[in-house]
Parts: sequence; C-alpha cells; structure tokens
Amino acid sequence: MRQGFPFATRGMVVGLLGGSFDPAHEGHVHITREAMRRMGLDRVWWLVTPGNPLKARQPAPMAARLQEARRIMRHPKVEVTDLETRLGTRFTADTIRRLQAIYPGVTFVWLMGADNLAGFHRWDRWREIMAQVPVGVLARPGAGLRARLSPAAQIYSGNRVRRGENLARAKPPAWVFVTLPMNDTSSSEIRARGDWRSPKAAGE
Repeated sequence: MRQGFPFATRGMVVGLLGGSFDPAHEGHVHITREAMRRMGLDRVWWLVTPGNPLKARQPAPMAARLQEARRIMRHPKVEVTDLETRLGTRFTADTIRRLQAIYPGVTFVWLMGADNLAGFHRWDRWREIMAQVPVGVLARPGAGLRARLSPAAQIYSGNRVRRGENLARAKPPAWVFVTLPMNDTSSSEIRARGDWRSPKAAGE
C-alpha cells in the first residue's frame, strides 16, 4: 500500500464521501454514520477536495479543513483523507478510477447528500461515475423532492435499489435513496454566521 493512503483489503466495502468540507459539521457526521449503519459499509473515507470545479469561491486552506474534519469526525472506521491531492485528481470520475486501480477487489460506494443528486447531472462525466460504482444518496433537508425529480434520478430510475443493505452487491449502475432523520446543519450557514474562518481570514 502506498504511504499515506488508507488501508483496505480485498472484499471490503468502502464508502467515499467527497466534498470541500468547508467546514466539516455534524450533518456530515450524521450521514456518514447512517450510511455505515444502513449500507453495510466496512469503512468510510472522507475525500477532502482541493477545490470544487463547480464553485467560483474556493475553500479554506486544506490543512485547516483536514484538521477541523478530523476533530469533528471521530470513529474508528472513518478516515479523513486528502486523497485527491495525493492522486492529483480534480474530478470524481478520475478519483474513483485511480482508487479502483490501487485497491483491486475493494468495492467502493459513492456517498452523497440528496442536494448533490439534484445537481449530479452537471458533474463532469457523471454517467461514468454511475457506471463505475454504486451510489448511496442520503436525504438532506429541503432536497428530497428536487433529488427525486432530478435528471439523474429520472434517467436511472430503473436502476434504483430499494434497500441500502443491498447496494454494495448491486452491479453499477445502481443507486439507493435513504430516508433518515434530518440534520439541517450546512457549511454555508456556518460560514455566514462567521463561525468558520480560514487561518488567512482570521489574520494569521
């Protein structure tokens, strides 16, 4: 295994939760724990991204975001990583392809909130992502209807798995929508309140 990369062995099921985590919050923790419980995941890796190609505003420095994510997400089966920086990838499809090559025999499941599914059709090579890995969608406040009516949900309606525990065994394209108790915390609200500032903004 490459130095600095998380450990996983053949036969394991690893959930991947990507995002800027700017900052990480209890909503991320909530959907991570629910995904592990409902989808039979052996591990979850948070992929803290260098930047989001769909957003003009770029996030706080990577070191600050990693530190905060590791502070808030404390679970022996969850690892906060900078894998996209280490891999030199910028788009999810490339990241998944590289991880599948590095970890043969490991089943990866892409995790996202329902708000991401609503705009999934705007992601780079989103259909390729659907063909690469099963996708677990977790309910987020205010996004359920938009997610269910989204182009991705409509196009792949016939590939929807009804039970989360069956997702990892399903051949892609396959996805599940998991309804769960809501946590309405959001990164944008935390930033708007001034509760999260990068070191630069704080005057360092």
